[in-house]
Amino acid sequence: MSAARLAVMCVVLAACAREATSAPVAPATVQHDALRSLASFAAIRDSKARARAIFVEATRVLLHPRCVNCHPAGDSPTQSDQLRLHDPPVVRGPDDRGVPALYCSSCHQDRNLELARVPGAPAWRLAPLAMAWQKRTAHSICEQLKDPARNGGRTLEKIVEHSAHDGLVAWGWSPGADRKPAPGDQASFAALVDAWKKLGAACPEEELKR
Repeated sequence: MSAARLAVMCVVLAACAREATSAPVAPATVQHDALRSLASFAAIRDSKARARAIFVEATRVLLHPRCVNCHPAGDSPTQSDQLRLHDPPVVRGPDDRGVPALYCSSCHQDRNLELARVPGAPAWRLAPLAMAWQKRTAHSICEQLKDPARNGGRTLEKIVEHSAHDGLVAWGWSPGADRKPAPGDQASFAALVDAWKKLGAACPEEELKR
């Protein structure tokens, strides 16, 4: 599909969705698992071991499809719980790999378009390749998050702030349509990340290859 044709399709889709928003739409009710509380880790006396266990729990969010779909290891985002390639086909934009592409905002707006089933949130975008989470282990993601060269230049304090308050992160728990949200909620997730940081940000052991 040509970029021009895709752009026209996105404009039409967004226009139809805006017209349809005059009719109230009941949000989908989806049950999802809670994240473990910090108190549940209290029995782990060693601080490094507790930090590792807390981070593993946080990866239930980081490795959930709502997150990894936009943190792909390749040049195209994925979608659905099955991580299918984005349809219509899109590729990583010029800011990352020099490949001409439409901006995500050509179709995605700052909110979900429920009737059109187009997800949206503030600053909807694809994560850089340096922030890829697909096909990564908890250990490798942990090391990545601690590395300013691979985490957007953030300190650990800013990682916590990003986890707690970023609007795009928040979308993971309000994905719209019938999409399954990430486990827990943003506050619980941020509490895990904050506790991990305060305990020294130890990373889980690398998983052995079989």
